[in-house]
Amino acid sequence: MAPARTEPDLSYLLDHTSHVLRTRMAAALAEIDLTPRMHCVLVHALEEERTQIQLAEIGDMDKTTMVSTVDALEKAGLAERRPSSKDRRARIIAVTEEGARLAERSQEIVDGVHREALADLAPDEREVFLRLMNRLATGALGTPAESPQGARRARQRSGG
Repeated sequence: MAPARTEPDLSYLLDHTSHVLRTRMAAALAEIDLTPRMHCVLVHALEEERTQIQLAEIGDMDKTTMVSTVDALEKAGLAERRPSSKDRRARIIAVTEEGARLAERSQEIVDGVHREALADLAPDEREVFLRLMNRLATGALGTPAESPQGARRARQRSGG
């Protein structure tokens, strides 16, 4: 006999809604030939001069994924690797003018997907929900636990 559940299945709720949001985001961005990872790199590279390693950390990407994402951005003429203006030994990801235009459009798409995801909530509920999710993301659920089994983090497949 299965043990009686005394709490809602938070793991399922967070995992399922996160998966659905990722699939919707990927589908929406695919309409402009971008992946969520490409969008992430473009937007964060536009904020300030950042290296590939810094962008990989922000986007939670491993080195191989980051390299293939930047390769795809370069091939599409949206970004390029350049020497840093602050440290000539470092290389940054610089967004081209076309990349900046597409990043603006992709941010509109991302914002729309987020609005749709929260549409079932009243405006005051959205505000509370987002404030509480931010509190969890920076507090109790802000840092992964060390695990001898090395729990794998779910990653969304992308074409980049």
